[in-house]
Order: sequence, then C-alpha cells, then structure tokens
Amino acid sequence: MKDSELSPAAPAGRPDLSPTAPGGGAEPASAPVIVRALVARGSGAELRVERVRLPAPGPGEVRVTIRAAGVCHSDLSMVNGTLAARFPLALGHEATGVVAEVGPGSHLTVGTPVVLNWAPACRACWWCRRGEPWLCADTTAPTVPRGETDDGVPLHLTLGLGALAEAVVVPERAVIPIPAGLPPEQAALLGCAVLTGVGAVRNTARVAPGESVAVVGLGGVGLAVLSAARRAGATTILAIDVAEAKRELALAAGATDFLLSDDRLSKEVRARTESRGVDHAFECVGRAATIRAAWRLTRRGGAVTVVGMGAKDDMVSLGALDIFHSARTLRSSVYGSSDPDREVPVLAAELADRALDLGVLVSGTIPLDEAPAAFDRLARGEGARWVVTVD
Repeated sequence: MKDSELSPAAPAGRPDLSPTAPGGGAEPASAPVIVRALVARGSGAELRVERVRLPAPGPGEVRVTIRAAGVCHSDLSMVNGTLAARFPLALGHEATGVVAEVGPGSHLTVGTPVVLNWAPACRACWWCRRGEPWLCADTTAPTVPRGETDDGVPLHLTLGLGALAEAVVVPERAVIPIPAGLPPEQAALLGCAVLTGVGAVRNTARVAPGESVAVVGLGGVGLAVLSAARRAGATTILAIDVAEAKRELALAAGATDFLLSDDRLSKEVRARTESRGVDHAFECVGRAATIRAAWRLTRRGGAVTVVGMGAKDDMVSLGALDIFHSARTLRSSVYGSSDPDREVPVLAAELADRALDLGVLVSGTIPLDEAPAAFDRLARGEGARWVVTVD
C-alpha cells in the first residue's frame, strides 16, 4: 500500500488535515489514519486483517510506512497464551519501512528508511548508564495500548509496535535509520531474529575461532546463530532440531552437521567433540526440556546460552551436584545483549556490502492478507522466517 493511499479518519467536527511535508520537526496532521493490520481479538482466536485507527504522531513520534515484517515466534506466543497479552492486539514487531510523517521535535526526515526497534533504551536508567541497554528499566511492555479498531475498541500493540500492518506510529527512539536500497525482506529481520542471534554469539557467548557450538532449535533465530557462529570461526557447528526438513536450511546457514533431537542426541554430540561436549550450546526454543538438553550437550566448563523466550511456569530443574561438578555456565541472551542503535547500522552495512547474506533465513514472502497462514506454518515449525511484504 502506498503512503498516499492511507486514509485520514477525522473525528466528527474536526477537519481533515493533510500529512506533513517532508522534513523534521513539522506539525503533524491532527487526524488519525486508517490502516490494515493483523489483529488477534483474544488468546487462541482466529487472526484477521482488520482496519485500525492510528493516532497522528505526537511530540517525538513518527509514522512509518511498513515495507516488510517478519512473522516471529514471539508473536505466536502472544496469541497462544505463552505470554500475557491484552486484546484486541495488533501483531508484529520485526519490520522495516520508511518514515512517512514526523511529530514535533523529531530529528528524522520523511523518506528515511528505518528498522523498527522493539526495545528502545531510555539511556538514563542504571542499566543503560552502565552499558547494558538490553536490560533497560524502561523496556517496552509485552503489549502497549495505542489507537483503536474500526469498531471503536481500544487497540493494543505487540511490543509497542504492531508491525504486521501497513503503517505504525511509534516513538522516534523505536526506529533506527538504515541505508537505502536494502532488500526489505532481509532488512526486516535485522530488528529481531538477526540481531538476537548474532548478538548471542558475538556479545553474550563471545564464541572464539576454533570453538565448538551446538544450536538447539532452528527457527529464524537459531539459523541466525548458526550463521554468526560460522562467521566467528567456530569449527564444529552442530544444528539440532526435531524436524528433518530443517537439515538443508541448517547446512546452508553454516552448520557443519545436522542432528535430530532424540534419545541418542547427547551420544551423537559427544562423538563429534572427542567425548567432551560442545564449548557453547545455544537454546533457541524457550522450553525447559530443550534447556536441559542444551545443558547435557555442553562440556565441563562450557556455557549454555538461552536465547528462546519461554513461559514463566515452565520450570527448569538441574541437580545441585551437577551444577557444581560440571562447572558449566547457564545464562540468557536478552535481545542478543546488544545495543540496537549501534549494532543494527553495523549489520545493515554488512548487508549492503553483501558481507552478510540473510537469504537463507527467508522462507518466503507473502502479502498481508496471507499472514494468518504464516502463523499456522510457524506453529507447525515449517521453514525459517516468513516475511510479510507491503506494497
């Protein structure tokens, strides 16, 4: 959908105003705009593309016309009850687009290509001041109220974005400028899957050349971990999943071998690591069972990095003696332990220079109307990342 086709929806008694002219700091239109977005009306409810009303950008806010948005497992967790959510809910948080309108005080310019950032740092709290913006105390809530549905019900946005839509209105600090001309279906992934996976390898685990790696769970994030491990110089990179269909994807992403997750898994991993286990295991599913599996795959003194986000009542049990004797480290990687404002531009430059190839992560592109089917594929574990493209 072209930006010129977005429909202003003036409240009764208030005149329609044209969108702002290009340039930062201009006064926004007073009327909201009507866009189409993927909406869940309740946990487990059928997903539908609906018309929703978004407010005009306020001070320090921008409207972004979406070009492409990934279908992420975190979105699925919102609608299947794994994560607490408020409804009706506009889904999506991994996207790229172009600034279409700016509010007062914005420093961005209309026409700037951007990637959305679902966890913008406040830069003022204790964690931000000590250089850990991924743990910012002002982190966006799972769902944020903004706008309303076409029938007048208050709307909530996934991670403050609701990016599976024709447009979003967000704080300026929730967008990151990128070079023009990047493939939108790949650029969209920079804001979640790629930053999370690459950051887990580079920042959290700090995988070194010659080390061994196992990756449990081969969705978009798991495949990004594989690619980053290869670029980090890991020599043994074991890709692990319950689906044999993930084998070719894993090998294309950088795995040296693919293993099915079954009762023989620990033995198979040790057979490939001189009976020790891997130096680093990355859990990219978010379940207690796969966290325990990753723990068992790791050598004494090695490290397990939990990248997947699971349910709060899915408890992980480890023996106290095992923890002491194995000397393993168990930690999480929140948003790749990254500072998106600094690291997304680096990844975007690598993508522009073709040093970073994300094509293997994109299982296919689909129009917004087919987004519900992509969630069905995601629930079945099919493919890597399905990306919704908006014309």
